[in-house]
Amino acid sequence: MAQFSYSAHRSLGRNLRDDRLNISPISSPTVAESDLSSPSLVDDLYFVLHDNVTGHPLLHSRLTGLALAGGVLGELMLAERVALDFGANPERLYATNGEIAGDPLTRAVLGHVIAEPHHPIGTWLLFFARTIYADVTARMIAAKLLKPPVRHLLKQQPPAPADMNTAAWPLARLNLAIQRRRPPVERDCVLLGLLVAAGCAQRVLSEHDPRFVAAATAMLPMPLRRLIAQTKVAVGQAVISRR
Repeated sequence: MAQFSYSAHRSLGRNLRDDRLNISPISSPTVAESDLSSPSLVDDLYFVLHDNVTGHPLLHSRLTGLALAGGVLGELMLAERVALDFGANPERLYATNGEIAGDPLTRAVLGHVIAEPHHPIGTWLLFFARTIYADVTARMIAAKLLKPPVRHLLKQQPPAPADMNTAAWPLARLNLAIQRRRPPVERDCVLLGLLVAAGCAQRVLSEHDPRFVAAATAMLPMPLRRLIAQTKVAVGQAVISRR
């Protein structure tokens, strides 16, 4: 990643030091980034976009779907299973190899990209957003991250987090990173960028600092930055079309 460049513009004095600027990137004492059994990027994004107690969504389902589509593609980019061809016009998304492996959702997404490698990110975001909400929810229920939906009287309640601490941790990591003015790990930089792209950052973050967000996302490789930018464009177009 590129070097993190951020200035808080605080006057600390010649002999004073702000300890918040000298803390390592946030990591959970119980959930390591390399732990494959822990929630994935898109799981974390789902948690942040929903109430961590009731499971009720914070955004319209169409916007949530676009954000989650960006999260799924972000997962695959982080795993180096898909990449961008910058030589094409427009830039196209392609699979780095022909292997279709992983959970059912991952296999389905890879299968589509392998079968039609000539589409740009924006097209894939719109395509996957149609069904990704239900697909991600089903995957999280199967992983026991969400409880199955229940019917209460005449109304069906949405799937609620199986563990409130697990659901609250992704947002807590982002808030801690912002408060300490330290760059998050790469996956959380993507999470932060997608949260902003979805238009939900000011609603959920304890402090929305555009300069910090810009510095954090600038650390990411170009394909991930393009993914975040295209997700923001798709969300913006969806908002306009609803008016």
